[in-house]
Amino acid sequence: MIYTTLPHTDIEVSKICLGTMTWGKQNTEEEGHQQMDYALDQGVNFFDTAELYPIPAHPDRYALTEKIIGNWFVKTGNRDKVVLASKIAGKAEFTKFIRTTGFRKESLIEAVHGSLERLRTDYIDLYQLHWPERTTNYFGQRGYRHDLSDFWQDNIHQVLETLRDLIKEGKIRHVGLSNETPWGTMRFLEESKVHEGLPRMITIQNPYSLLNRTFEVGLSEISIREKIGLLAYSPLGFGVLSGKYLGGKKPENARITLFPAYKRYSNEQAQKATQKYSELAGEHGLSLTQMALSYVNSRPFLTSNIIGATSMEQLKENIGSIHVNLSDEVLKGIEVIHQEIPDPAP
Repeated sequence: MIYTTLPHTDIEVSKICLGTMTWGKQNTEEEGHQQMDYALDQGVNFFDTAELYPIPAHPDRYALTEKIIGNWFVKTGNRDKVVLASKIAGKAEFTKFIRTTGFRKESLIEAVHGSLERLRTDYIDLYQLHWPERTTNYFGQRGYRHDLSDFWQDNIHQVLETLRDLIKEGKIRHVGLSNETPWGTMRFLEESKVHEGLPRMITIQNPYSLLNRTFEVGLSEISIREKIGLLAYSPLGFGVLSGKYLGGKKPENARITLFPAYKRYSNEQAQKATQKYSELAGEHGLSLTQMALSYVNSRPFLTSNIIGATSMEQLKENIGSIHVNLSDEVLKGIEVIHQEIPDPAP
């Protein structure tokens, strides 16, 4: 395994992070435990979860993933071997069953305490804001359209104060963002620079893959200059970049087969790009999965690549991508395709 450090800390994390959002829906608790056993044995010491998981979010499954992880910690005694990340859900129509109060002080405290109880731990290493409270472009929205009826009050100072207090209490160690924009990222960073004692956001968990390199526009410079590391999610685009959906295939029990509403990475242009990337990988004796994940692993702004799997076979290939190094010829080929079909699935 290759390791990096969480920016501005001495915490060493594997460059492959184990994503968990299928546990409790597509995967059973036993399968989740098997994945954690195998990942840890392979040197993966960084696990990412959220109170929202499993996906698709549903009241009957609320926070099941955290409970599965907590049960594994109790069973194995491996809490001290894992750098654990979780998230609070923001205000959104599809998460009203969790809460409707966003990142207010009482909401953050409630969410952290709930996660700690379910995860069966005294602390969370990295606590993230799952998406912005304000109306902005995330979750596949290509451009920002200002909503004049959005009366969001800038409460970033208060959010950071509450997170500071939770850090002082030892309940969380560090904080990060997710699905955030360049403006939001700099707003959080500047607030902590101007006001001494407020915690600094050290990571940003955003989508990044061969089908979605929008992070490179604005956020990559911020990531490098401000040392706020990318935790890349959906590096295979809901499994599209495994190639298993090419030719109109609908594999049984596959994510998009089960949940066809998840079309973010399946539009016509994304399919065309995926076909071209698949052909490029084949020309160089690589699987599309290996090439796609290795590309993400190689980016200078990456702290860790969040992989997810529903089978042990997938998990082994995903973790094994850390040992794949792409040649200059492959990298040039990727850029040719990217120039022809840039970011088809933002």
